[in-house]
Amino acid sequence: MVSDSEFNRLFWHSRRGMLELDVLLVPFLKEAFRDLPPEDQARYVKLLECEDQDMFGWFMQKGTPEDPDLAKIVKIILDRVQPE
Repeated sequence: MVSDSEFNRLFWHSRRGMLELDVLLVPFLKEAFRDLPPEDQARYVKLLECEDQDMFGWFMQKGTPEDPDLAKIVKIILDRVQPE
């Protein structure tokens, strides 16, 4: 379980200053993050350490992360906003 202070820290780290990322990450954090298993929460934290341009490419599906953990959390976020 993530503490409120940790959640607030993640909220501010999820606000990237790039609208395309903000509209994906902030709602995901607010609506889905707490329901993720701990290993996927850790993947999300790891994702926030990445460069905005890398994340933008991944979320626009112009590439996939080489790191399998990052690839999994990107897929989780994309599947949430683009249900099949």
